[in-house]
Amino acid sequence: MKVNMRIMSPKPLNAETPVANLQSWITSNAAFFKRNQEVIMTDPVALETWQLSITGLVEKNLELSFDDILAIPKIEVANTMECSGNGRSLLQQKASGNPWTIGGVGNAVWGGIYLRDVLARAGVLPEARHVSFEGMDNPDSKSPTKFIRSIPLEKAMDSTILAYEMNGEPLPLEHGYPLRALALGWTGANCVKWLGTITLLDRPATGFFMDKVYRVFQKGEEPQSGEVVTALSLKSIITSPELGDTLPAGTVVIRGAAFAGEGEVTRVEVSVDNGASWNDALFVGPHERYAWRRWEYPWQAAKPGEYTIMARATDERGTVQPLTASWNVLGYGNNGSREHGVTITIV
Repeated sequence: MKVNMRIMSPKPLNAETPVANLQSWITSNAAFFKRNQEVIMTDPVALETWQLSITGLVEKNLELSFDDILAIPKIEVANTMECSGNGRSLLQQKASGNPWTIGGVGNAVWGGIYLRDVLARAGVLPEARHVSFEGMDNPDSKSPTKFIRSIPLEKAMDSTILAYEMNGEPLPLEHGYPLRALALGWTGANCVKWLGTITLLDRPATGFFMDKVYRVFQKGEEPQSGEVVTALSLKSIITSPELGDTLPAGTVVIRGAAFAGEGEVTRVEVSVDNGASWNDALFVGPHERYAWRRWEYPWQAAKPGEYTIMARATDERGTVQPLTASWNVLGYGNNGSREHGVTITIV
């Protein structure tokens, strides 16, 4: 299936999903957004020679083959993944980075194993506090900066998997074949692709991709002082109608998706008058812990004119999606309802 992805950079490939491909609960592999720091390797790693190394603060170092991975009990879990910078270009004030709109997000069913099952084989030493992931990003790259990220041990043991399937198919090369770390409910930056090495540490990993980026900071502040980007922000997006659409008067079914990372979306409201009033939307489709919830709202658009539609989500703790986003230098976590508003014309 050919998908006309919106390409922001070809090398490394960074491309977002067209709104037309965000209309269903499952985002196809071909349409799933692509975020890369380096050029993707031309040929996939041969499974016969691939190994996963587990080292650091463990009782014993391990080298697991792909057959070893397949021998561990398999799980399947639906998980919505979002680029940390998704929605960056919608901010009123410019922020640095790729100009994502709403297409840096997708939902897939991932097959793999729990990371805790692998760590149990190695034996985690008492002083271990963090788990570091290192990918095999383009072996031919001359870049001296390796993409290494770490997550707290609690997250690793509780809700992180090592995925080798995506929507029932082997993990595509551009999504991390043959193995990808997947911290459920957390942004894509915490889900290292082409996984080759797992290291147990007594503190967070250091380096460019831990200390200079994927942190929320303001102008004049040192990046390392900022909070690390982890879980997805509470957010709702409108997938239909699209920005700039002209529609006839009558029933307009407004559709979208809402997600809350590790939380649960319990309510979505829609405004058709730029936030002056709000009405409850209806949930449709599956309801899984880490996956987005699809919703729709039938609007009786009787009067011609220009309208701004907005949506806002509420989670199980009663937290409501903010009307406007909190700006930061790298534009992470934009979840403002107003920034994601869609202006259409009724004739």
